[in-house]
Amino acid sequence: MSTTIKPLQRTNDFVVKFANVNGSGSASANGLFARAILRMGVPASARNIFPSNIQGLPTWYEVRISGQGWLGRRGGVDLMVAMNPQTWDRDLAEIEPGGYLFYDSTRELPKSRFRDDIFILGIPLTAICNREYTSPRERQLFKNVMYLGALAFLLGIELAVIDQLIADQFASKQKLIDANYKAVRLGYEAARTQVGAPIGLHVERSDAVGDRIFIDGNAAAGLGCVYGGATVCAWYPITPSTSLVESFTDYCKQLRHDPETGRANYAIVQAEDELASIGMVVGAGWNGARAFTATSGPGISLMQEFLGLAYFAEIPSVLFNIQRGGPSTGMPTKTQQSDVLSCAYASHGDTKHVLLFPQDPKESFDFGALSFDLAERLQTPVFVMMDLDIGMNEWLVDPFRWDETRGYDRGKIMTAEMLEAGKDFGRYLDVDGDGIPFRTLPGTHPARGAYFTRGTSRDPYAKYSELGSVYQANMERLLKKFRTAASLVPAPVVHRAQQETNAGILYYGSTSEPMREALSQLEAQNIHLDAMRIRAFPFNDEVYRFIAEHDFVFLVEQNRDAQLKTLLVNEGEIDPSRIVSLLHYDGSTITAKFISREVASRITASNVKPMKKVAS
Repeated sequence: MSTTIKPLQRTNDFVVKFANVNGSGSASANGLFARAILRMGVPASARNIFPSNIQGLPTWYEVRISGQGWLGRRGGVDLMVAMNPQTWDRDLAEIEPGGYLFYDSTRELPKSRFRDDIFILGIPLTAICNREYTSPRERQLFKNVMYLGALAFLLGIELAVIDQLIADQFASKQKLIDANYKAVRLGYEAARTQVGAPIGLHVERSDAVGDRIFIDGNAAAGLGCVYGGATVCAWYPITPSTSLVESFTDYCKQLRHDPETGRANYAIVQAEDELASIGMVVGAGWNGARAFTATSGPGISLMQEFLGLAYFAEIPSVLFNIQRGGPSTGMPTKTQQSDVLSCAYASHGDTKHVLLFPQDPKESFDFGALSFDLAERLQTPVFVMMDLDIGMNEWLVDPFRWDETRGYDRGKIMTAEMLEAGKDFGRYLDVDGDGIPFRTLPGTHPARGAYFTRGTSRDPYAKYSELGSVYQANMERLLKKFRTAASLVPAPVVHRAQQETNAGILYYGSTSEPMREALSQLEAQNIHLDAMRIRAFPFNDEVYRFIAEHDFVFLVEQNRDAQLKTLLVNEGEIDPSRIVSLLHYDGSTITAKFISREVASRITASNVKPMKKVAS
């Protein structure tokens, strides 16, 4: 150990990363660790980094503890819990100088396997397990719980908090509770004996968590579907969207059964493929049900033809796209924002679709519910564009709120009474200038209001026509409807810099938390940026005004080809040189460090610095 390196000393501000083998049962212990931090009132964020293989490959679980409330990935590791020999060298390389390595020291390792600028915490976990347990499975599982107990001693986590979490998790299984209590204390005592004193990283009880909840985006979106009135789900399993439908199923079992008969008032169908699933959703939407599917990029590719039908025949439908690394199979367990263009213009011909960009599980719930209102108001497909980071990782977010007086926006529906009164019904007739026609639901009236849904050109009264003027008028009405959508989708959120500036930065989706921290880091460097979070496509006019009022604007995206920039340039006829792309697409979650470093380096390279606006 170099005498010039001092151990890190931090309270409620550090990163712990667990390096495990997939399928070893470590997920439970790692999750308990994150929740213990939260139970002590200290904000924390967790990232599960796992392979697409089922078992045997490396997996990591990264927990950032931040008393200041920064919930994005920081970058770098202060304490590495290295439980996988396969990734030893890689894991050691991530530790910050002065940081700590926790490992199973049952087998002695040569000095050459360590770094001399970090501090070593060796505890013979396997030896203790072999002494205490006879079953191989128990030895593996309780070794994980043991390192949780050791970390409690080293970091100052209260044992009572871990005990309560274990009691909650195994509420009806006292034998498991007692066994886990024992394993925690074995690890705690081993750390006290082997290390002797807590390390420089410390968890101190706080009250900074408040009433926030810890939940993943897929579970949140599934609940949003229930509250949004969805009654039909058709889907085909695909990473990383599967747990959204599983969550929806669980919530429906609790909330969607008739209290008198016990009958389910919902339908969930696992189709034979993604094409069949979107076909079922479109059929259910035409029939008046609120219907959705959940998928990822490859699924969207297969759904193209039916998406064109839903757009052209104007049928409400909702799609949750939990984006992953592409193209092709790509990186199915890595995160990206790589399907923006494929969804915005999905299908052949001239199409434009509504996209919503939630920033976290809270907005996944809110936008999940809102998407059904928008789909029916606009009579069109609506995409909720999440990503793996939001969908499969647990986030600390504000509690969900629901206005019990809120009704569903079914849009323009021609009722039996209106038809009986002789109301003129043209299925594709624009009666009030917003581009949105009236529709009828099957069975509304025994003789009136019926129409034949087709994917071919037709006139305002749904009669087949290939006249060029009729087709063109219909396509222009669809554009008018899309412009109407811009006033209905969530507006962008603007954060003004502490001082006036001629520079701005745009971002969307899961980039939100790292961006919040990056803006603080940049202000400390005297770099001031106005920031706008885009929440939907079509873009609100405020987006174009924001770009116009700044001399230059950065745009942060998690894809290679600057897909949102392409949309902005295409839709707003913006000079591409006015937008500077900052692109992160290696599949890992973007960090504040990346954003602030890229902004600062671009400003330095161009010899331009954000400055106060000069009055004209």
